[in-house]
Amino acid sequence: MNLSDRTPGADAAEWAGRLLVLLQFGLLALLGWRALAAPSAISVQVVSLLAASGLLALWALAANRPGNFNIRPTPRHGGTLITSGPYRWIRHPMYTSVLLAAAAAAWKSYETADTLLWLALLGVLLAKATIEERALVRRFPGYQDYRVRTTRFVPWLV
Repeated sequence: MNLSDRTPGADAAEWAGRLLVLLQFGLLALLGWRALAAPSAISVQVVSLLAASGLLALWALAANRPGNFNIRPTPRHGGTLITSGPYRWIRHPMYTSVLLAAAAAAWKSYETADTLLWLALLGVLLAKATIEERALVRRFPGYQDYRVRTTRFVPWLV
């Protein structure tokens, strides 16, 4: 980030973003580990959720250009706003993809603790999206209109 890109609270948002990324990967690792340790067989629901997650992630990657992604919720310097592909309906298709994969892991173990871990992950991704969207509104003049036309994670719902 250039000094010219600095806005009040940018450093706090950067640190919050780093913490949220750590929490995100920690929750994903825990859900994955619990799913692998679960004695239940892989169901059609689990495979369907994983397939939907993978397809959505690939579609988002195809719509975006290399180097435009940032794992932290701060836009890359020189990044562009993508509004095609899944971004036409979903502002954060990669977060949605992560939630679908995590839902597959939670479904496989099918325990209350895994549902709570998934809900914690949802909270982390909502916080990341909130930080990211504040920065995107400042960076791209048309972002607010785009935000009105789309949903965060699930078309027509969230």
